Formats: sequence, structure tokens, C-alpha cells
Amino acid sequence: MRRVFYRGLIVVFVQVVFVSMAFSQPVYKQSFKFAKFLDYLYSYYVDTVNASDVVEEAIVNILDELDPHSTYIPADELKKMREPLQGNFEGIGISFNILKDTLYVISAISGGPSEKVGVRAGDKIVKVDGDNIAGIGITNEDVFSLLRGKKGTKVTITVLRKNNKELLDFTIVRDKIPIFSIDASYMINENTGYIKINRFSATTIKEFSEAAIALKEKNAQNLVLDLTGNGGGYLDAAVKLADEFLPANRLVVYTEGANSPKREYLTTSAGRFENGKIIVLIDEGSASASEIVSGAIQDWDRGIVLGRRSFGKGLVQREMLLPDESAVRITIARYYTPSGRLIQKPFINGSEEYHLEIYSRYSKGELASKDSIDFPDSLMHTTLVKERAVFGGGGIMPDIFIPFDTTYYSDYYRDLIRKGIINEFILEYVDNNRDKLLKAYPQFQAFKKGYTLSDKLFERFIIYAEKEGLVRDDEALEVSGAQIKLMLKAFMARDIYGRSEFFEIYNTSTETYLKALDVLRDWDTYYQEVFY
Repeated sequence: MRRVFYRGLIVVFVQVVFVSMAFSQPVYKQSFKFAKFLDYLYSYYVDTVNASDVVEEAIVNILDELDPHSTYIPADELKKMREPLQGNFEGIGISFNILKDTLYVISAISGGPSEKVGVRAGDKIVKVDGDNIAGIGITNEDVFSLLRGKKGTKVTITVLRKNNKELLDFTIVRDKIPIFSIDASYMINENTGYIKINRFSATTIKEFSEAAIALKEKNAQNLVLDLTGNGGGYLDAAVKLADEFLPANRLVVYTEGANSPKREYLTTSAGRFENGKIIVLIDEGSASASEIVSGAIQDWDRGIVLGRRSFGKGLVQREMLLPDESAVRITIARYYTPSGRLIQKPFINGSEEYHLEIYSRYSKGELASKDSIDFPDSLMHTTLVKERAVFGGGGIMPDIFIPFDTTYYSDYYRDLIRKGIINEFILEYVDNNRDKLLKAYPQFQAFKKGYTLSDKLFERFIIYAEKEGLVRDDEALEVSGAQIKLMLKAFMARDIYGRSEFFEIYNTSTETYLKALDVLRDWDTYYQEVFY
């Protein structure tokens, strides 16, 4: 009865919404019709009806039927939902959505505590501190209340992960979630810089400009732009970032929708990296604004895109306030790369399957081999300078494919990360030895080149992990030992020097980054393979 009731509400409400968009006489008739319906419902229904709840649930269901990115935001949650792009807060650092009474992780915010322990996009959080939160009508406010908290406090979340039979527990130490959109900026070699951007926020271009100036002062002529795991953000920030790499009056992206006339976004003034070698790193977590930037660079044959196929989000949302100060983010247009590619992947099977599509890539073997990726010829386009074949309809396919690296993976290593054991051990160790370490390595480069984790300290860490409930696994240590040592050193660098220094060490173990170094060393060969 309840389902039939709400389906009826949705049908009526859809009529109101779409007719209203036309700004014609029927708007008033349909609005009056729906208002009258609510009045009858409120006045005569057999049980008490909360009109506000009815309307809000109708809106949520309508938007869920339209596309995966159109959402409703209640008034008391609007400010908090904007924080990842505009402010800062103390919590566990995830972007989330509640779908069918289940809390989904959309992304673990780069540099935040959830990412550090291994929480992934697509995870379903079913318990918090042992208490069930699935199927109980949890709201965004409930999530904020449960997962936010004072820096340094702990919370344990229990996660259901696709293709995992057992539930996974992650112990997370709450922290200040950074507002910075640039995680790292440093010189790779004497003439090449590296910048990692975690999201496209209101401060991204200012941050990028400052980082670019600093790198240019160190003679950076080339750039590795790392957009792996970057779920997107503001369209304007993406356009301005692409402007840094392309000459004036080049199309970066255009948007178009049934009620949104075609709008083209062009480059303007000279950018800081219009010349020199450009490598863009992407993966399955790179979405939206990341795809605009990488797509523009690829379509104009400006640089080499390296990694794995990006997420595939080509829809543009606009936030619109409602009379009670709640808001809807409605998809108003699709965006297209300069060659005319629509990047959006299909969502015909509903929001849940859409958000979990990344797991189907894994099961089909796509993360291990590009041969499993099949783009139909109907989605083929050509780049604008070299006329190379590129495809739309499902993200940006990199020019050079890099498989997901599992060579150092073991369940033991996974558990070390997800339980936060490495992070906790290093926090304690650095706290007790900071002065000693800084005296021996006053500068990061000295630490990077000169510090080696001793066998004694490594053994001490393994014992610490045992005390935290992780049984020693010598077979797994054979596989993952070198990576664990590198992670210990990287976390140590973060706690002593900063976030950028963490990545400068951590990157030396990632296949995508290492391949970028190979490409830089033998640019002419790779350039010929990619562009001719």
C-alpha cells in the first residue's frame, strides 16, 4: 500500500516538475492540482500524514529515477554538504550518499583518515561502533552525528564490500579534513614538476597557481599532473586548469541540455604550462572535472594521458534553492569534450548498479588488461590535431594503459591499512622521536635519501600489530614487506614534514607514477607510439 501510494505521488510530482520547467499556463493548473491532492491527503487520509515528509520523499524518489547525480538536500544539511568543496570539518573524511536506506561511500577524501585506512568508493557502511545503521531509515544528519567528531577520537565502521564474503572493520582516527585541493607539489627531476589535485574546489586555481609559480622558480618546464582518485568538483575550476596547458581560444568543453542552450568554454590568456611535456595520470576514481581536463588535453593532443579508464561522469548539476532553504542539485546538461565526446557512462539499470559499476570492471578483468575494454565504433571520435581515435560513452581511456598493481598485495597488508595500524604506530613513534629524527634529517631530501627503516624497528612494528589483533603472517610479509616498510617511511615523512612529502615517497611504489617517469626519460619513443 505504501509503495503504491508513493508511486502515485511520484507520477503526480513528476508532472509538476517538468511542466513547471516550461513556464507555461499548465504550470499553475498542475501546481494547484498537486496542492489540492496534498490537502485532501492531509485532511481525509485514514492515518496522520506529515505533508513535509510526503513532499520530501516524493522529491527524493523523483530525482533517484532521473539520474544518479540529481539529489535533494534538506535545509539543515545543505551547509554540511557544501563543506568538502568550500570549508573544513573534523571527521572521517568521506563523501557519501544514502541510497535505498543504505550508506554508500562515494569517495574517501584524498588525504583524509578514511582513505588512509583503505575505505573505498562503493563500500556500504552497515555498522558504526558495532551498532547497525543499515535498513533503519538513517539520514544525512544521522551520518554526520555518528561519523564527525573531535580530532583524535576514534570510530570503527563496519563495511560490506562487493566480492568480499566477510564484513570489514576499519578503525579510523578522526582528523581535520583539509580544505586544500592540492595534495602534493614537488620537483621530480631538474626540469619536471609534479602536482596532485584531489578535487576541483573554490580554491583549486589559486592553489595551482601558487604551486606552479614555485615549480617554475625551480626550473620546471614539464609537468606530471596527477588526477588519480579525483572525483571532480566545480566546472569553472576545471576549465581554468585546462587553460594552464592550452593556447588561447581553444575549446575546453561544451555543455548542452534540453533546457540549457549549448555553451562553450574557451581558454583565455597564456597558461604557465602551454609548452613542455605534459603527462596526466588518471584512474577509475577520476571523474567529472578530472575528465574535462584530461579529455581536453587528450583531444588537443597536448600531452599523454596515462593510467586506467576514468569513472565516466559527464553530467552537469546546478544547485537550486527551494522555499524552505533546502535545495536540489539537478542535472541540467551533459558535457562534451572538444572532439564531441560524451563521457557519461550508462545508468539505465538504476543508481545502485551505476555506483557499483567499478566492481564489474574488476570482475571483467578491465583493471588488469585493456583488452577487456570494448568501445563500440559508434562512440569513436578523432582528436583535433593528430586525428587519433578516441572514444566516448564511458570515461576517458588513457593513451597508455597501466594495470592495477597487485604484486605487493596480501590480506595482511590490507588489514594493516584498513585497521589504521601503520598510521597509529607512526603517530606514536614520531611523537616520541621527532626531535631525534629532525636532528638527524633536518631537511626532507636528506630523510628521503638517507633514512632506511631498520629491521629492529620493523620487527617492533610487527609486534605492535600483533597487540592490535593482527596475527603475524610470515608468508604475507615476504610478499608485502617492502611495501609495508615504504608505507611506514611515507607516513613518517608526512608526520614530520607534510602531506606533499608523503606522496613523494609513496609515489615511488605506484606503477602509474613509475611509468610516467619512464615516459619522461624516453619521451620521443612514447610520443611516436601515442601520436602516430
